[in-house]
Amino acid sequence: MAEKDDTVHYDGPSGGWGSLKGVARIFGKEWATPMALETLRRQNKPGGFMCVSCAWTKPEHPHPAEFCENGAKATLWELTERRCTPDFFAKHTVTELQGWKDYDLEQAGRLTQPMRYDRASDKYVSVEWNEAFQAIGAELKALDPKSAVFYASGRASLETSYLFALYARLYGHNNLPDSSNMCHETTSVGLKKVTGSPVGTCQLKDFDLCDAIFFFGQNTGSNSPRFLHTLKSAVERGCRIVTFNPVREKGLISFVDPQNPVQMVTQNATEISCLYYQVKPGGDIAAIMGMIKHVLAVEDRQWTEQEHHLLDVDFIEQHTHGFDLMVGKVKSTTWEEIEQESGLTRTDLEAAGQVYCDAEKVIGIYGMGVTQHVYGSQTIGMLVNLLLLRGNLGREGAGISPVRGHSNVQGQRTVGISEKPELVPYDYLKKIFEFDPPPEKGVNTVEACEGIIDGSIKAFVSLGGNFVRAIPEREQMEAAWTKMRLTVQIATKLNRSHLINGEIAYLLPCLGRSEEDMQEGGAQTVTMEDSLSMIHGSVGKRKPASEHLLSELAIVAGMAKSTLAPKPTIKWDEWVGDYGKVRDLIEATYPDKFKDFNARMFTPGGFFKGNKARERIWSTDSGKAEFTTPTTLTGVGVPDKEGRYRMITMRSNDQFNTTIYGLSDRLRGIEGTRDVVLMSPKEIAAAGLAVGQVVSLVSDADDGVHRQVDGLTVTPFDLPDGCIGAYYPEMNPLIPLWYHEKLSKTPAAKGVPVRVLP
Repeated sequence: MAEKDDTVHYDGPSGGWGSLKGVARIFGKEWATPMALETLRRQNKPGGFMCVSCAWTKPEHPHPAEFCENGAKATLWELTERRCTPDFFAKHTVTELQGWKDYDLEQAGRLTQPMRYDRASDKYVSVEWNEAFQAIGAELKALDPKSAVFYASGRASLETSYLFALYARLYGHNNLPDSSNMCHETTSVGLKKVTGSPVGTCQLKDFDLCDAIFFFGQNTGSNSPRFLHTLKSAVERGCRIVTFNPVREKGLISFVDPQNPVQMVTQNATEISCLYYQVKPGGDIAAIMGMIKHVLAVEDRQWTEQEHHLLDVDFIEQHTHGFDLMVGKVKSTTWEEIEQESGLTRTDLEAAGQVYCDAEKVIGIYGMGVTQHVYGSQTIGMLVNLLLLRGNLGREGAGISPVRGHSNVQGQRTVGISEKPELVPYDYLKKIFEFDPPPEKGVNTVEACEGIIDGSIKAFVSLGGNFVRAIPEREQMEAAWTKMRLTVQIATKLNRSHLINGEIAYLLPCLGRSEEDMQEGGAQTVTMEDSLSMIHGSVGKRKPASEHLLSELAIVAGMAKSTLAPKPTIKWDEWVGDYGKVRDLIEATYPDKFKDFNARMFTPGGFFKGNKARERIWSTDSGKAEFTTPTTLTGVGVPDKEGRYRMITMRSNDQFNTTIYGLSDRLRGIEGTRDVVLMSPKEIAAAGLAVGQVVSLVSDADDGVHRQVDGLTVTPFDLPDGCIGAYYPEMNPLIPLWYHEKLSKTPAAKGVPVRVLP
């Protein structure tokens, strides 16, 4: 591994003065008003405004400032004084705007009026709301419903998501992909297979009780920085944290709490991870195999010498299935194989395994560094194997906790955004609304893309997000996108997806979550679900960016009324007038999760929707938690070969998903550009390249398709051998559509086969 001084890096800790400077920079750049500070004061607090950024949970007893650097950036980004008006679109053709960078598009400011794409002039022109709704409805009525896709970004509220899913099913399809398909669908499929639950089992209180935390492929410092307060507290009371990640991310190395005056003055950082291992991309299966191998060896030795079990044999006997097969696989796998595939030594993995052995209560954490691999489900299965060995599922202070991205991406699935009919309570929908929901499975993100390419998908309605920019195979997808009949985009700011249009296209601007949502019944509340399955209410207070904006819920209802025939049980106007009535519908549809919804939505810390696996009720095929036997030691779906690298797509400290706040990736020491390819000095030398040289990346997938991204500067960075890094979404053109997780079809963006061309 390269010496740090040979690489681009950041010497400071996460948090600290750097975090405060990052917020101040965005505050000034967005020309945010002093009232933005009042919004930040209320952010993530009971009865306040819930952040539109990450899905990390909100505590019952919040800090004075319960927001992180990126959460503040997201709020200031939404409260910008910039406006993207009809005058802006009159000055720029869509073709011209396609040449703008993502950052520059969003810096045009908040959208202010509904727009229609005029193909003759290649410009967006303003349109009245009712005219837009009528035109969209007419187009959808003329199509086979199954040829339409209704996509949902992870920011939309529970209320809007519920009605959006209802709209789709009343119209006649289950084509409801969402942003989870691109990131954590592997959790929904893989975790459900082994625990019976599609979500994690932990609550915030578990982090006050655990003895050890194991991290796999999750960058807390940039993607969920408020989590660092929880980790700091855990470390200070003696919890040990072990991290596996190809990249040494600052947030899991050291942290200075910006709300701790002593730490801010002394800069005496809290060291977060006691062990940090730079595993090969996709090498987590092998790494966990090594830890389990050590745990089993300690169990054998302890039983032989002391006749005392390390393993929780009663739990294994009563609550699990498949233990012997898993043990047989682990014992037959050699340390040489494990070291080869993980990129780590036996000594390293035994040390990590001993931390597990020494801890009574253990939590397993993972992110997209696990889910976005071809065999991500098997990695999740291995992590569950490790936890099951000592009964670390279904009890306080222990469990598995995937860290989600978008603020309500988990909640959308809870209230019906799913292409799978078996996951939706059709009996309740039939009873409440007196209709027969479509029985056919819908399309997920990859299948929607395939349908757009082959022409079977004719319409795409997007509830937020930046779908065209977020998906793989961008060049082929953009070419096919323009052949659709209808595209509709609901959004707050301009992005690239709004510039790749079908024959008929509408851009519909909505209120932001921080803004006051006034309807016939008065100011409205929306709700969302966080990563730990807690439900929270959110009230916006800021003046809307434009008098012409509608709420997301009102836009969905407006389209639905124009598309569907009237029906006595369907009361769009009533629901728009009072979101509490939508929450009543959610409670009636999901009575086990949302009992007394309206009464509980402002519970400090949220209210828990419940999780059977937490109660050791296993909704699996066997009725028990499943030990699984991996078929591979690597999550990567293509073999290594000479000249081929495993590319990790990465997000900077100045972005959230496809939203780019600026060009500072402070925590990695990269400033002013995103056009870089990160390589270790050893790999740069081996490839005959020079630091600062401009190169291209080309796909090395064995499918004969040429995919290439040019203009990337070689930048020395601390990475494992055979691995390179570059930014998402700029590298999406290099990801084949077929290169996805085996069970969930989540794009495998953390181990993309590429070559570097001078």
